[in-house]
Amino acid sequence: MIIYDSKKRCIHLQTKHSSYVMQVDNGYLLHLYWGKRINHYLGSRPVIKAPRSFAPYADPKHRGFSLSTLPLEYPGYGNGDYRHPAYAVQLENGTTVSDLRYSGHIIYSGKRKLRGLPATYVEKNAEADSIDLMLEDQVTGLSVILTYTVFRDFDAIARTVRFENKGNRAIRLLKVSSASLDLRDNQFDLLTFYGTHNDERNMDRQPLAPGSRVIESTRGASSPQHDPFFALMRKNADENQGDVFGFSLVYSGNFRSQIEVEQYHTTRASIGINPFTFSWKLNPEASFQAPEAVLVYSDQGLGGMSRTYHQLYRSRLARGTYRDRVRPILINNWEATYFKLNEEKLLAIAAEAQKAGIELFVLDDGWFGRRDNDKSSLGDWFVNKRKLPHGLKGLSKRIHDIGLAFGLWFEPEMVSPDSDLYRAHPDWTLHVPGRPHSLSRHQLVLDLSRADVRRYLYQSLSTILSDADINYVKWDMNRHMTEVGSALLPPDRQQETAHRYILGLYELMERLTHAFPNILFESCSSGGGRFDPGMLFYMPQTWTSDNTDAVCRLNIQYGTSVVYPAIAMGAHVSAVPNHQVGRVTSLAMRGAVAMSGNFGYELDLTKLSDEDKATVKKQVAFYKKIRPLIQFGNFYRLCNPFTSNDAAWCFVSPDQKEAIGFYFSVWFNPNLVQKVFHFQGLNPDFVYENCANGDVFSGDELMNSGLNVPIEKGDFHRYLWWIKKVE
Repeated sequence: MIIYDSKKRCIHLQTKHSSYVMQVDNGYLLHLYWGKRINHYLGSRPVIKAPRSFAPYADPKHRGFSLSTLPLEYPGYGNGDYRHPAYAVQLENGTTVSDLRYSGHIIYSGKRKLRGLPATYVEKNAEADSIDLMLEDQVTGLSVILTYTVFRDFDAIARTVRFENKGNRAIRLLKVSSASLDLRDNQFDLLTFYGTHNDERNMDRQPLAPGSRVIESTRGASSPQHDPFFALMRKNADENQGDVFGFSLVYSGNFRSQIEVEQYHTTRASIGINPFTFSWKLNPEASFQAPEAVLVYSDQGLGGMSRTYHQLYRSRLARGTYRDRVRPILINNWEATYFKLNEEKLLAIAAEAQKAGIELFVLDDGWFGRRDNDKSSLGDWFVNKRKLPHGLKGLSKRIHDIGLAFGLWFEPEMVSPDSDLYRAHPDWTLHVPGRPHSLSRHQLVLDLSRADVRRYLYQSLSTILSDADINYVKWDMNRHMTEVGSALLPPDRQQETAHRYILGLYELMERLTHAFPNILFESCSSGGGRFDPGMLFYMPQTWTSDNTDAVCRLNIQYGTSVVYPAIAMGAHVSAVPNHQVGRVTSLAMRGAVAMSGNFGYELDLTKLSDEDKATVKKQVAFYKKIRPLIQFGNFYRLCNPFTSNDAAWCFVSPDQKEAIGFYFSVWFNPNLVQKVFHFQGLNPDFVYENCANGDVFSGDELMNSGLNVPIEKGDFHRYLWWIKKVE
């Protein structure tokens, strides 16, 4: 619901459990409140406009009206606000001063699509209300539309910004934030995620301090180093209680989150496109659409915030045929064969997979061109008949005849210097004339800002997808951008290249997913290097990490779950010793960790013992029973592996009639204190039966008294409790 009070000029956005309040004052849009829902906001805490030393004042009649101290909703630069701005522009005369003032608003039902960009959506107008707030700079003709959408069923507010040049001279955008707001105190901890390849989404919680904290990517992708997300948590907030304010950017390129505590102990927070090497020339009558930011407030701690993101992103960000379907259990041949694949070996793995009840066989890297290692052939999307004499069509038919669906790996955004494509079109890569190329993994990045490159990729990929019976595509991206320049852009638009690349990528993905709606697309970037909301709009699941070690995955999947739902997280059982870290864990441990996401295997089933093959078959059968619960249930984190020797979580069905709990003991220590597993999210009045042994307990008993965790010597144990309501 959106309420406008014309007398107070207040705009009140209401979700089920939160309120967000703004006010127009002297033409400026002020931020008054964001937090627990207020049914009737009557102005209990007005902004105090006290004169401050060295504070320039925007209203000559009121020395206290200074932009340097007011809580602003979308601040600019040059008029006395010395904090970091939400946007920055440069005019043709070289100056960078602008002054946006409120000029009106429109409230409407529903949510408009963003042209060329991923965003949350509604299926019916009654699901949301939106407001467009118009701001104008009378001198330059710059018009900015701030759009806020309030969802009926989610405690979330979607924000975005559109710039329009209504003047007669070009304007250069230097910085564009999708969301910015000023909170009137600084009593927060900042939660962010950091990492690297094979070690994604480590959690970091630090108290805010005076000055700025920046979380960003300049790599051309959202990156494994940082996630386009942060949360501000009240000091007493934890997993289950306290105020948490989440900021998530629906974008897959360079981003920046900036949190600033200024001299009077207030907090400015913003998120958007990274201004580093970014600018955009906005000619008269042209417009620029910023990506969407999704803001979530929770008074039920980090877990409450996570469940809102999970439900919203699963049902109103992800799209397509597979959005509401259980995802198939797959076997991927990569760690089984690497580049040394042949049709006979692949069919043998597929036959074992079928015996185990696995549903999908995925052919990974090495099937095309002259690809015997990672030094050649990216871009040459034709079948290597030496490895696959019957082609993809023949292999796909044989896989389907065995009883499995068939999936295929691509890395469309890259090209190998040793490839027919590069020899024919060296100018199709990102490059700067006169500068040498920097190679990464022996490959270069194709310039997806170019329409001719996108046409080639669409034709090449669609030809393969049309020729063979392909049910699944793994879309990989294994290097970041260097020498970021485009041969087709003029000098004054070169700094648009990185963003135009992302827009081109989105266009290509939109065409392919629309043309092949029955293919399940999975995003990958050496694992979790581009795990972001923008990709989920086109591809409803992502390979979470190349690191498949069960112990490492506890942290990786725990951190990822803060924003992203389990159904989006690819999680596979691999061979031991683990190929990434060399650790040996039991098949039971590896299976339970992988079952906590989108389940699959990545090993050579033909080399397993009969005992392990029987275990795999049991795991597959068990996951099929609990799959709807994992992929569509509510998720609760119970024990944090970043701060504990153990990890624990549970999934609860939306009707609370079924739940499954997982407890993982990593390192064994003597004289352990008895550990207890406490379910969360159950109905306290229900009676539940343990599906393993028939024991019966009440819901409040399972949540409050809990269950004893068995004590076993040795490292790397897992324990499961699958319960159902007694009818």
